Amino acid sequence: MIIKIKSTAVVILLSTLFIACQQSPHQQMITLLQQLSKRNHSVLNPFHPEVKIAYYDSLINANHGNANIRLLASKASLGLQTGQEQQSVNMYDSLVKKVDFMSIEDMMPDVGIAYMRLGERSNCMLNHTGSSCVFPIKNEGIHRLQTGSQKAIATYQAILRVSSHDVESKWLLNIAYMTLGEYPQSVPPEFLIPGLNKADEHPVKPFTDVAPDLGVGINSRAGGVIVDDFNNDGYMDIVTSGWDLDDPMHYFQNNKDGSFTDMTKQSGLTGITGGLNIQQTDYNNDGNIDIFVLRGAWNMGGFGNQPSSLLRNNGDGTFTDVTMPSGLLFFHPTQTATWADFNNDGWLDVFIGTENNNTMDAGGTHACMLYLNNHNGTFTNITAQAHCEITSFVKGVTSADYNNDGWPDIFISTMDGRKYLLKNKCKPGMTADFENVTSKSGIDQNREKTFTTFFYDYNNDGWPDILVSNYHFNKSLAFYAGAEAMGIPIPEAGHVYLYRNNHDGTFTEMSKETGLDKVVYSMGGNFGDIDNDGYPDMYFGTGSPDFKSLVPNKMFRNVGGKRFDDVTTSSRTGNLQKGHGVAFADFRNTGVQDIFAEMGGAYIGDAYTSSLYMNPGQSNNNWISLKLRGVKANASAIGSHIKVTFTENGVKRSVYKDVNSGGSFGSSPLQQEIGIGQAKVIDEIEIKWAGSRAVQHFTNVLPNQFLKITEGDSRVKVNHLAKLVFKTKHNPSVCIPMVASLNN
Repeated sequence: MIIKIKSTAVVILLSTLFIACQQSPHQQMITLLQQLSKRNHSVLNPFHPEVKIAYYDSLINANHGNANIRLLASKASLGLQTGQEQQSVNMYDSLVKKVDFMSIEDMMPDVGIAYMRLGERSNCMLNHTGSSCVFPIKNEGIHRLQTGSQKAIATYQAILRVSSHDVESKWLLNIAYMTLGEYPQSVPPEFLIPGLNKADEHPVKPFTDVAPDLGVGINSRAGGVIVDDFNNDGYMDIVTSGWDLDDPMHYFQNNKDGSFTDMTKQSGLTGITGGLNIQQTDYNNDGNIDIFVLRGAWNMGGFGNQPSSLLRNNGDGTFTDVTMPSGLLFFHPTQTATWADFNNDGWLDVFIGTENNNTMDAGGTHACMLYLNNHNGTFTNITAQAHCEITSFVKGVTSADYNNDGWPDIFISTMDGRKYLLKNKCKPGMTADFENVTSKSGIDQNREKTFTTFFYDYNNDGWPDILVSNYHFNKSLAFYAGAEAMGIPIPEAGHVYLYRNNHDGTFTEMSKETGLDKVVYSMGGNFGDIDNDGYPDMYFGTGSPDFKSLVPNKMFRNVGGKRFDDVTTSSRTGNLQKGHGVAFADFRNTGVQDIFAEMGGAYIGDAYTSSLYMNPGQSNNNWISLKLRGVKANASAIGSHIKVTFTENGVKRSVYKDVNSGGSFGSSPLQQEIGIGQAKVIDEIEIKWAGSRAVQHFTNVLPNQFLKITEGDSRVKVNHLAKLVFKTKHNPSVCIPMVASLNN
């Protein structure tokens, strides 16, 4: 079957190219995606349950409707995956009346979650508000149509009367009571998990989900997001994707008045489908932000042999798929890549992590790939000679210059437990070359399955640290969340591992010391600065394909580079639905970062509305926003190092930031938004340009400005942008001009 599926992709490619030989490369990719989508609608594909339902129906009909209990229960479960919750609960109700006690006991957890999903469909999805499914559930998040949750409560109570130590059911029971506004007062004492609605120890001001009002909360399956300025007008736009080849991309253009317009059709993205993750780049150094679409994640039993896409930004509001002429056409499952100038020649290269899953039909062997930029719109695969041909179940890759030697390195997170820190040994005039220094670094002692990863300087010491998130589980995530809430020790379940850079090529694991030894189970994640104190905070999208994995997304505030406070409850960002791509961005040009989170699960029945969490402003701290333009460095300045030095309350300190999009799943703007606390003036901005190694200094800079800096130019240009107010049902205001002062 591996050979069959792999060869099928090749046959489809050849037939597509033959049929579409007169088409443009853009249209050829659309045709190819359409053909692969048809291929993927197979009973062998674990993520196309609608095909399995039809198959089960044929088996039931062949037996004149006298199917066995297991087959009918499987069909009921598939009903949830296709979004047919009412049909699913009807089937379960019928089965419960027919089967013996032991079969009922085995089936009851599935019955309970079916009712929970019915309640979510009736309320969180069909009657969606900005408070829907936000943990702890309250106010507008309380269900108006309560039948689903009421029957879920009855089901979970029946389970717990027989199995009182069932942690998963206890967690879900408490959540069900919460959806009715009856937690904790109505929960039977013997089943109560106390404290789920307790206040954060160090609270922040609550965010508000304004995506429904702004029209950017597209109902989608799991997917990625890029927030950046795609039309070079200074205002942040949004591009989203969904992982299945039936899922469209969306391009929301900022109208510069607090609203967005869906420009997908006009942009040429119609037909460019799929992509669990998307990233921005400027591969051709033309100053326009391009898009890289990553497809085939989780491999899907071999159906993950899909092409990724490189979408060229034409500078006129449209995008063109140039995958085929660029030399980036391949058929490997991936959701992660990192763009950097690995050979310091002023052009962005790309390292792509691929997935090899031994638990499923993997469709062949998939080695990671490194493509060097040829400076003419094409790329060359140099993986073997660069010694980075990693074969693993890769879920996250990130790049930074961890040893400050001027060459970008790579870190790889995998679901088979191995980690890879690849040190770049390139020298001027040479091609890229890497050495696996994982053992030397001390990180190889961690053999847990991991997902989200990124480099960032969490303690502002000028050396990039590594974050990587545990994703090892044997039960639904409801079990682990419930166990943590009940004080049941589960070693390292879903914890966030933080590795502090020791400045000597080694790292020290700091999770417990910094308060990150919490149950998170991050799939997507990114970092930003919600209070402009100069220390990066983090937001994680959580979950797993299991519907019972009903756990909140998590927000952590960085306190002085020493610890992280869990502020999920007070921030009102703890969405219980599946979280994926995450981006921090100053959408309103106020210096305050909001958060966009792409939501939704793997199945069509688990699609959900994305969120744009508006930050009310956590402080009166100051900030500076820098948009860098490389000349000898790559045009988007990715990999350049920024050091902002200032005096705050009589103490001089520095904030360090690299130009990148942040996390490994979700892309923040390449315009760098940097908090500077109470500083009234910036003493110095130092920029070390990627690749060229040129260093520039700008002194006595006033805060709260949007600056454009071009490599080699001593002048600083102020970008005068309007301060925006989101057009929501509570505030339909238009934009208010912002005064920016020139400082050079």
